[in-house]
Amino acid sequence: MQAIVETLFDTVYLISVITIGILMIRQSKGNRQFTMFGIMAVLLGSGDAFHLIPRATALCTTGLENFTVQLGLGKWITSVTMTIFYVVLYHIWRERYQVKGHKITTAAIYALAGLRIVLCMMPQNNWLATDAPLSWGIYRNIPFALMGLIIIVLFYKSAKEKNDKSFRWMWLTIVLSFAFYIPVVLWADVIPMIGMLMIPKTCAYVWTVVIGYKAMKKEIA
Repeated sequence: MQAIVETLFDTVYLISVITIGILMIRQSKGNRQFTMFGIMAVLLGSGDAFHLIPRATALCTTGLENFTVQLGLGKWITSVTMTIFYVVLYHIWRERYQVKGHKITTAAIYALAGLRIVLCMMPQNNWLATDAPLSWGIYRNIPFALMGLIIIVLFYKSAKEKNDKSFRWMWLTIVLSFAFYIPVVLWADVIPMIGMLMIPKTCAYVWTVVIGYKAMKKEIA
């Protein structure tokens, strides 16, 4: 049952976000904000595919224990693409609200993203092994969480100041994604059922993409 439900959910998710992303790129009519949003959605889906496709294959065949390398490599790639996802989202914020300056904020985002990627590349992560250390899972997610926190604050303040109804819940989608993701990082190895929180986390990302798509349909004639 788990194999069927997870595989169906992941298939719908990947097809949906990649399709919406492609539609946004094609229909953005040169609007930089929505073109970036489309690229971000495609990046989200294609990056997650490196982990979700091997996982679905494992669940439907010989089990997760026989796909350790593929799953580890997929998590590795996804960790990097999700970092880039938030860098693009930061630039969407700048474009949507016509932000000038903020050099310190930009430097912080890039520094945290760079640190996150460097930490993801360290061999101590043991991505391809079954005994990946929790400590390194925490280390690499600290700069990631800080990036998320900065972007949450930026979208919350800007949407409120500009009375931006289309993006009024963007900050909440990011809050939810981290709220569901952090327990998985900390406790999924001890309590496997906590891994199910990745489903609502994924739904939060779908909500992020849908917000951008609906805004584009509303704002581009």
